[in-house]
This record gives sequence, structure tokens and C-alpha cells, in this order.
Amino acid sequence: MVDASVAVKWFLPEDHTEAARGLVESGSDLLSPDLVRAEVGNVMWKRWLRGEVLAESTIEALRDLELLPLRIESSELLMETAWNVARLYGRSFYDGLYVALAVQMGCAFVTADRKLYNALNDSDLNEHLVWVEDLDLATESQENA
Repeated sequence: MVDASVAVKWFLPEDHTEAARGLVESGSDLLSPDLVRAEVGNVMWKRWLRGEVLAESTIEALRDLELLPLRIESSELLMETAWNVARLYGRSFYDGLYVALAVQMGCAFVTADRKLYNALNDSDLNEHLVWVEDLDLATESQENA
């Protein structure tokens, strides 16, 4: 499960871009809540406003997002868990949706959002949490399990 902090790196050169792109290239099953589309679009819009990307690049990235091997799940059944994550861990409801999906699906949650990672790393949710640069470690531990 990936959040927008990882997905946007598939289209923009940033810190941890290579690790994020490696996740797509790995052939792993990837999923995300439907919110990811809006969040990636919003990041692209902000970059366009600052003159960092062309409008055409933004449209292309949004189209490419739909072509990637990313299964999009509805947020509809995640609301209560997302609220509890936001309330209990002081994170946004948006962040809670990503965490809720990882919990519901019983899978790893890969993020490049340092604040979110730090907020959850010492919690009971850390069993789902993987820092984007630690993907090799996560893959190795899953293979050995």
C-alpha cells in the first residue's frame, strides 16, 4: 500500500524517487485508496503554480497514474478507522485513510512522509509501516517469513 508521498515520486524527481520507482518496477502488488488521485493531482498543481512543471506534464502524470499497476480501493469502508487514526495519533484524516487501508488489507504501508512515519513508528501501527528507503529490508523480511 502506498500513499501520495510515494506515488508523486513516480512522476517528479525528489528525494527517494529512485526507491519509489523501484517499487513499481519490482512487480509488487500495489494499492492505495481513491484519495491518492486527488493528492497526486494537488501536488502536481502546486508544482505547476510554482513554475516547476508544465501543465502538459501534469496532465501526462495524471494519465500515467491510471496506467500504473496500482489498484485503487474505495475509501468508503475506511472512514471510521481513518477517523480513529487521526484522533488517536494526531494525523490528518487523509493520512488515516492510507493507514486504514493498510490495516484493513493486512499489508505494509510504504510512505515517504517523514512526519507521518515518525508519528506512527513507535505506535501499535508500526507493524504496517515501511519507510520508502527501507523497501529492500521489507522485501527481504517478507521473503524470509
